Amino acid sequence: MVRWSPGAGLEPVFSCKARLRLHESLDSRGRIGAAGIASVQRAVAEVMSAARFRCPTAVFPFATSVIRDAPNGGDVIAQVSRATGTRLRVLPGEEEARLAYVAAREWTGPTSGPLLMLDIGGGTVEIATGRGGQPGSVLSLPLGARRITRDWLPDGTGPCGSARLEEIREFLGDALREVPGLPEVTQDGCIVACSKTFQQLAQLTSVPPRGRRLRAGRQLTLPQLRRWIPVLAGADRARQNRLPGISRHRAGQTLAGALVAEALLSTYRAESVDICPWSTREGLLLEQLGAARAVPVEVDASSEPR
Repeated sequence: MVRWSPGAGLEPVFSCKARLRLHESLDSRGRIGAAGIASVQRAVAEVMSAARFRCPTAVFPFATSVIRDAPNGGDVIAQVSRATGTRLRVLPGEEEARLAYVAAREWTGPTSGPLLMLDIGGGTVEIATGRGGQPGSVLSLPLGARRITRDWLPDGTGPCGSARLEEIREFLGDALREVPGLPEVTQDGCIVACSKTFQQLAQLTSVPPRGRRLRAGRQLTLPQLRRWIPVLAGADRARQNRLPGISRHRAGQTLAGALVAEALLSTYRAESVDICPWSTREGLLLEQLGAARAVPVEVDASSEPR
């Protein structure tokens, strides 16, 4: 639940989070198992109960890529609806990209010029560009950190040899180069990176060489990222779980996320990107507030909050 006031932005009033780790319940075909469905049902019931108690006005329950991309995603949504009375909505990847752009534009300000928004999710990468409050171009690509981990690093642990790293880099580079109509950024434009993946990579790569305290992590630079990729590739599970700035539930897909980020920055010849703390969720909230003039509560029943 948030409040909105001009000049002050979004002010969190109430938050309720249920960590599902839903991606761990996927079978070899990407289907969500019975235990995963039960966990979604419990989480939706708990969060919706809390939301209705605190703010019974506007509620927007939605599921992101882990449910959207599952072959039995429709069945999962139907079962959750029958069990809880709440039907999760599914946002297409292009709509997630549009909303993330809306959030990034509001965060950077209307006078920041042409904007390119990059967002690394679990299943997909969202890209949007534009000059105004709405993007002129949006894309959703199946290159998310969870997907790349599943397809190329199935164990989710190191060490990952240099030959394998180059295979993944070649795949990602080719995949981006072959995208028809890939949005471009002009010389006078700015590049903003959204999503927890970018935020945590910025925190990780801003660790001082001999210190343990993190700096703000407001930017992610390509040279810093490339210095950390060999470290991530050589880390076993125990070390992954101790990475500074990386939450434990994301540790296993950090290497994949770093490689996707590297490919994006390389494709756009960007030495650095600014880290935007807002993404799809905030874009949705901003539009709901502007359209309905209510105080909505957003419920995200995916496995990994964006």
